[in-house]
Amino acid sequence: MAVPVIQGVKSETERFAGALDTYTIEAMMQDGKALQSGTSHFLGQNFAKAFDVTYLNKDNKPEFVWATSWGVSTRLIGALIMTHSDDNGLVLPPRLAPLQVVIVPIGKGEQMQEIANKLQPVIDTLRSKGITVKYDDTDNKRPGFKFAEYELKGVPVRLVMGGRDLENNTIEVMRRDTLEKESRTFDGIAEYVLNLLDDIQDNIFEKAKYYRDSRIEECDNYEEFKEKVKDGGFFLCHWDGTSETEAKIKEETQATIRCVPFGYEQTSGIDMVSGKPSKCRVIIAKSY
Repeated sequence: MAVPVIQGVKSETERFAGALDTYTIEAMMQDGKALQSGTSHFLGQNFAKAFDVTYLNKDNKPEFVWATSWGVSTRLIGALIMTHSDDNGLVLPPRLAPLQVVIVPIGKGEQMQEIANKLQPVIDTLRSKGITVKYDDTDNKRPGFKFAEYELKGVPVRLVMGGRDLENNTIEVMRRDTLEKESRTFDGIAEYVLNLLDDIQDNIFEKAKYYRDSRIEECDNYEEFKEKVKDGGFFLCHWDGTSETEAKIKEETQATIRCVPFGYEQTSGIDMVSGKPSKCRVIIAKSY
């Protein structure tokens, strides 16, 4: 998905009902809001006792099972759209895109057949490497309409060959993530496209990660926090661990404690709301 996430454990209030612990991965969307993108819950024996789920232990005696619940859901489709896409439509990571390369020939009559003959070995090579390719030689849509349609659908790479390209042994390559176009020699184009798909995958992840990291900041002043959180972002704030403080933040700012993050060195401090001692910083953000 090329979506960077922060791993952490949920507060007691945000925990799955009945669970002893809930672990989460939190992603940041382009508007700075958090999206809980997957969870795993340690249920202990609570549900086993409620539903009488037992097993025979090594002493051949019945014992309540220790249970977990975990997974991701269709909300990841929303995460994918909101993390990468732009005003032209979807931007899909090559590893998930149902269609990875589209080829649009531009010509008339016999020229179209010459272009098809030249491009077929490239299509065969890409498909042999597991790449999904569409050769769109339909004549009921103008090239410009096709370009816009495939950009809207987020196809990672578009190749275009016209009559002049055929004469010059060149081909136009467009990458969906940056919308950059370039004319390249036709020689070695299949290998170039394979490398380009990897580059696009890495680039959209790094772009999303850079955006997320640039919008994470420590905050120790509650009044400052209340102003900044209106525009989104992740805020690392000290928390005294009480549900009262958590409820006040939610009521006054509509922001919630997303998690106690694992990836940050924790130090003790002072809760910005209550002024009480804090053992750790939590990530607070507005969310979907």
